[in-house]
Amino acid sequence: MSDLLSNQELSAQHVCGLVSNFLSQKQWMLATAESCTGGLIAAACTDLAGSSLWFERGFVTYSNAAKTELLGVPAELIEQHGAVSEPVARAMASGALAHAHAQVAVAVTGVAGPSGGSADKPVGTVWFGWATPTGLFSDCQHFAGDRAAVRAATVQHALTRLLALLT
Repeated sequence: MSDLLSNQELSAQHVCGLVSNFLSQKQWMLATAESCTGGLIAAACTDLAGSSLWFERGFVTYSNAAKTELLGVPAELIEQHGAVSEPVARAMASGALAHAHAQVAVAVTGVAGPSGGSADKPVGTVWFGWATPTGLFSDCQHFAGDRAAVRAATVQHALTRLLALLT
């Protein structure tokens, strides 16, 4: 497991470097809005030297109140769909752009476990939102493994898909 995690971390670092190169060339800034990862995406980005040139800020919005207060996600949206949902992930990404000086945002909200899952949203369910100059995108992934594995896979997917959307 530790070898797998090390490979995921290296892979996330590699992808983050590619994101860094693209954003730096465009002179764009990135903002993150994170729930289940608790700031791991922002940490992966700021692990790179020179990240202040392309990383603007990160929001850790673990609670529903934080999503509403910091990102402007309507409380009614969370009540209607649940925090782990496509509408909330999209609203988080849009809210991150609206509350930052950035052109690109990534948002994640999910159930990392080991508890908190349900029949509709089992542990490992993560909704993603990406806001770019070309639009707002989202998808849902179901990751296997323990809490650390789900969170590592979430960081990897968030950055990999961001790179694909930008290039």
